[in-house]
Formats: sequence, C-alpha cells, structure tokens
Amino acid sequence: MELRHLRYFVAVAEELSFTVAARRLNISQPPLSQQIRDLEAELGTPLFERSSRRVDLTTAGVGFLDHARAILAQAEHAVEDVRAVGAGRIGMVRIGCTGSVLLGPLAGLIAAFGKANPGIAVRLREMGPVEQVAAVQAGRIDICFLRHPPPEPGVEVEIGWREAVGVCLPVGHALAKASRVELAALAGEDMISLRLRDSRFSQQLRDACLVAGFAPRILHEVVESYSLTSLVAAGLGVALVPESVRRMARTDIVYRPLAPPAPEADVWMLYRRDRPAALERMLELARRFFPPY
Repeated sequence: MELRHLRYFVAVAEELSFTVAARRLNISQPPLSQQIRDLEAELGTPLFERSSRRVDLTTAGVGFLDHARAILAQAEHAVEDVRAVGAGRIGMVRIGCTGSVLLGPLAGLIAAFGKANPGIAVRLREMGPVEQVAAVQAGRIDICFLRHPPPEPGVEVEIGWREAVGVCLPVGHALAKASRVELAALAGEDMISLRLRDSRFSQQLRDACLVAGFAPRILHEVVESYSLTSLVAAGLGVALVPESVRRMARTDIVYRPLAPPAPEADVWMLYRRDRPAALERMLELARRFFPPY
C-alpha cells in the first residue's frame, strides 16, 4: 500500500464518482479504477459498492476512510515539519559555554533569538572549555563560546564580541586608587587564576605577565570566574578577569581596567562546518546583536 492508493481512495470516497475523482486527481479513469481494485485486493475486502448509476462506500470503506485521512494528514504534517527544519523555522540549537561568558551579551542573544524564532528550542549546557570543543566536534552541541579558542580541524571560528581584561582587587588594596592598573604593577602580588590546564585564556594571561616582565605568583586555581571574585573578596590575592566580571556586583571587591597594552578577553563562536539551518539563523542574529568591534 502506498500513499497514492490512499489519496485515490479518499478522492473517490468524497466524490462518490470515479469520473469526478479522476478529474480531481488529474488522471484518467481506468488507472484510477485499477488502483482502487489493487487496494481492495490488498485489504481483502471491497471498499465501494459499484453500479451503473452510482458508487457507494461499503461498511469497510466507511471505516477505512477515517484511517486514510488520518494517515494522509500525518504524512503531510511530516513533510511540512521536515521542510521547516530544513529552512530553520523549527529545530534546536545546543549551546556550550562557561558561566563567566553568560555575564556578557550571550544571555541577551538567547532571549532575542527565542522571541524571533519561537519554533526553535535553545538548550544551554555549562561546561569547561576543553569539553566544549570536544562536544562541538562530536556533535553533542552545535556551538560554543570561548575565550582564546584553539585551532581545531573541521570547526569554524568566528568572533563573537570583544572584551577587555582588568584586575579584580580587594577593597582597600593600594592599586584600587588608580583609574587604570599597569600589568607590571601586579609583580609580587599573590594571584588567583582560572585553572591553567583547562583554560587557554588563563594561559594567555600568564604569558602576558611574562611579557610584562614578571612570572605571576599563582597561589590558587579555580574553574569559574565567580570563584575568583570570592577568593579576592576574602583577601587571598588579586585576579586578572574579563571586563564582564564587573557585572557581578559585590561591595567587597573593586574592578580596575588594565592600562594598554593589555591582554584581551574576546569571546569567539566555535561551530561545525556542517551546521544545521537553525544554528545558521542564530549566527545571523549574533552578527547583528553583539557589540561592534
């Protein structure tokens, strides 16, 4: 049984005329009659009572009509859904990021995307930088947002937004009086850092300190930026942080920008080259949504 058998049957059942149904289907009557006979033979029961004057549905035909209509409607919905997915009108975008990235404009992008694309679900997964890249490559997520991303085969990298690096200081620290802090002024300070083995961004900050003429004295390593601020507030050291961290309003720490030249905390978008249409819609919005650079 094929969908065309069901379409032919429904047309004859609704018209109760092989001649009218044939015109409606834009086929000749003999092939239509043969298709109905084939369907009846497959079902093992007549669907129509035929006479020289009229065509009527049998009891089996009446019962089969509802099923045929439902199957055709389901098939039509399936086609519409597939076309909508292909066009990016429905689907899902899976995003990987760290908590500190959500302090920037990413949350606003997700909200704006949801309003503009109600048929596309967004699923957010918070994970470490190394895990994000592996998840994109394996297809477990569609896109991730990273600072200082690594070059990876099969992965596209595109700038999301620019962000500066500053220093997070305990209230009352001598450097808090300055409007900007020279990176070299942190020489000799106890420092708190994102875990070096997990974060290329923290490695970049360490290298910037070396260029500035000193090796950072890192006493504590943490996974997330909010942990940095907690340890700074406790007086355990100072921390180099992305500018967006200043949105974590606390009265026991202060943020000061670094004087140029300073390292950057730019956030990049990483995604597979064979990206789905729903993700392409998000990328188009992101390019307009994020601050210009």
